Amino acid sequence: MKRLFALRGATQCENNIEDICLQIGLMYKELLNSNKLEEENIVSVIFSVTSDINAINPAAALRRCGYATKDEALFSVQEPDCVNCLERTVRVIIHCYLDEDSKVQHIYRNGAEVLRQDRAMNNEQ
Repeated sequence: MKRLFALRGATQCENNIEDICLQIGLMYKELLNSNKLEEENIVSVIFSVTSDINAINPAAALRRCGYATKDEALFSVQEPDCVNCLERTVRVIIHCYLDEDSKVQHIYRNGAEVLRQDRAMNNEQ
């Protein structure tokens, strides 16, 4: 039996199309692989970005990487501009169906590990 989960992740990137696409693609692929998630079990993908990331919409970057090309609902929003927030950051939440006994893995990488050190795995930069 499956149930609805919310997978979280974040990555830092430079504000250029190439790096945004690269970092989002790596984060997304790692979320899929570490959770044994097939894209057909994804309900929605919601990105948030800090105001200093504006070279490309993260949803467009994900599609440019060859992911989310079917019926996945993608959405992007801008993070609130808060004092001392981590710059150059893209966050994601993926609503998906996994086996009900799944132990989900959240991915914080490329400098974003500081956001949730309690959830970050030892990821290659």
